[in-house]
Amino acid sequence: MVKNSRQSTLLAPSLLAGNHGALAASADSVSALGLKWLHVDIMDGHFVPNLSFGPATVAALRQAGNKLFFDTHLMLSEPQHYIEAFAKAGSNLISVHIEPDYDHRGILAKIRQLGCQCGIVLNPGTPADAVEHLLDQVDLVLVMTVQPGFGGQSFQPQMLAKIAQLNDWRQQSGHTWRLEVDGGIDLQHAKECFDAGADTFVAGTAFFKAPDRADFARCIEQFAI
Repeated sequence: MVKNSRQSTLLAPSLLAGNHGALAASADSVSALGLKWLHVDIMDGHFVPNLSFGPATVAALRQAGNKLFFDTHLMLSEPQHYIEAFAKAGSNLISVHIEPDYDHRGILAKIRQLGCQCGIVLNPGTPADAVEHLLDQVDLVLVMTVQPGFGGQSFQPQMLAKIAQLNDWRQQSGHTWRLEVDGGIDLQHAKECFDAGADTFVAGTAFFKAPDRADFARCIEQFAI
């Protein structure tokens, strides 16, 4: 019998879609709903055509008293130079992309050594088998369902097959890493991703612009019921 390795359903609102003039307030609004995770997008203007936050932002949120689980997504050409800074700043999980050329296994191991969980990320054009050799080492696999760089993009439904493939491998192996999706995730697309095997949902624009954020969060949590 195949073991069910799926994790409980989680919503991780993306700080990128929050109020950049009041990031602490945006993060606190997530905490106030009883949510546990905050997704923090880090962009270098090179690997992706945009700039966002740095380690000082993460540290400032911690200094402001925020206790959310910081799910930190490094969209960087050379993440190996920055993981220590983000770990020290207060990240709980640090995810890095498979696409840049660096020692992926070594960096994932280093993230763990720094006391954080680790994740690996795939862009839309990257096939699932690009990370298959790393699935025994990670706590999370993030499937980008848009090309990373900017919020508010449209979900790419062809990513559902990739999510399903990764979930099949997880079930077959008995691994318990989270399967996260990010990009154009509204309630409809989140349900489609859930049905394909995802359990962790990054929502930026759809969450922060929702008429009722609490209701949005409840709908995500109810997928598993």
